[in-house]
Amino acid sequence: MTKDSIKIAIRDLDVYYHERPVLKKVNMVFRERELTAIVGPSGCGKSTLLMVLNRLLDTVPHARVEGSVELRSNDQGWLNVLRLKETDLPSLRRRVGLVFQHPNVLLTSIFRNVAFPLRLLGLSHEEIHSKVRRALVEVFLWDEVKDRLGSPASELSGGQQQRLCMARTLVLQPEILLLDEPTSFLDEALAQKIEALLLRLKDEYTVIVVSHYNDQVMRLSDNLYRLVGNRGGSV
Repeated sequence: MTKDSIKIAIRDLDVYYHERPVLKKVNMVFRERELTAIVGPSGCGKSTLLMVLNRLLDTVPHARVEGSVELRSNDQGWLNVLRLKETDLPSLRRRVGLVFQHPNVLLTSIFRNVAFPLRLLGLSHEEIHSKVRRALVEVFLWDEVKDRLGSPASELSGGQQQRLCMARTLVLQPEILLLDEPTSFLDEALAQKIEALLLRLKDEYTVIVVSHYNDQVMRLSDNLYRLVGNRGGSV
């Protein structure tokens, strides 16, 4: 493995909640344009690990992180994720997009849910509409919502909301895509489509997927890490 192929390097990562260890001495390497799966029993810290990678764990009270997380960005070289200033976190989170297992739709329309991060970038009306449509098509949602883009996102089914959140992340074209159980709310047919999408996305992004579906992991992953208790290791 060459250093140029590494996108994220985690070294001796420890995470605590109220001084209780959740992750201890985790060492992982994620390569560019690969899909890496993270597996393990419930409560072993899989979702916590994803939140460390884009510093969303900062929003969790009484959480503490030690160790090293380094990210090789496309335009700034290596970044020390855990030492970035608060003012640098919006840029980090554009680079490292996270889609949670449970959909966190905004209390606004379907269209505005996807357009929201683009408006913060000051893009034109035409650019926003084009990118929103592309993202919705990409997650196989456009045909289902194109005639009701102004309707509340909360009216969508659980599976549709999950895909909407994925579109909201993809619309920014992040360098790294973090997905927590991306097919848990989908029927078999849609799950297969999303799996095909993930295989295609890894040609553009570094993709990290938390999944408890062993058959899915074997189909999709180039690399696999298993978290056991509060430790991490490769298999």
